[in-house]
Amino acid sequence: MAAIDTERLKSVFLDINLPLSDTQIASFATYSDMLVEKNKVMNLTAVTDSEGIIQKHFADSCLPLTMVEIPVGATLIDVGTGAGFPSIPMKIVRPDLQITLLDSLNKRVNFLRDVSEALNLGATCIHSRAEDGARAGAPTVLRETFDIATARAVARLSVLSEYCLPYVKPGGKFLALKGSDCEEEIAQAEGIIEKLGGKIAQITEYTLPNGDSRTLVVVDKVRKTPVEYPRRVVK
Repeated sequence: MAAIDTERLKSVFLDINLPLSDTQIASFATYSDMLVEKNKVMNLTAVTDSEGIIQKHFADSCLPLTMVEIPVGATLIDVGTGAGFPSIPMKIVRPDLQITLLDSLNKRVNFLRDVSEALNLGATCIHSRAEDGARAGAPTVLRETFDIATARAVARLSVLSEYCLPYVKPGGKFLALKGSDCEEEIAQAEGIIEKLGGKIAQITEYTLPNGDSRTLVVVDKVRKTPVEYPRRVVK
């Protein structure tokens, strides 16, 4: 039995104006099966029921695609991607995106490689701490090479911005997928975002089809990030 109800998946994505092809539905079903199966032996997610996966993982990851214009063929790095959210669902919906998945736990990176191979995503999967991958002089050349950086994490926006903006080239964007009631957090992050070469361009409050509240913060990368960022200890 599949981990998700594919008819329900199709209906939810129609509701958010992202109609899915049969191939995309099959990819989401395979992804959910792999997620639930691997979650039995390692901690990937607390959400393993069909409706939860559809709403809190798949729809939540893809709704920003309806709010931000992302160029065809854009390069995207998902920083601290965990089980692959939001980048893998985004890639399923937007096959033109070139995704890089970065996570600090090698077991998760191995899982992501397996998913990429199973779904033929062509993803680049990198084992690295978020604050290390984009540091000047890092072994991998990732600094300011991406059109888009994404993060769907519980860390505060000030910390996420320092992790993510150094990966983004000037003219690109950082998309932070946050929960509700973020006003104070956003206000506190404005100073460091400016130091990092960014500018908050868009704050969109919205709800998932199930009614859960979310906030999308879009930061434009307006100039290069100073070489001292990201710091080794981010506060």
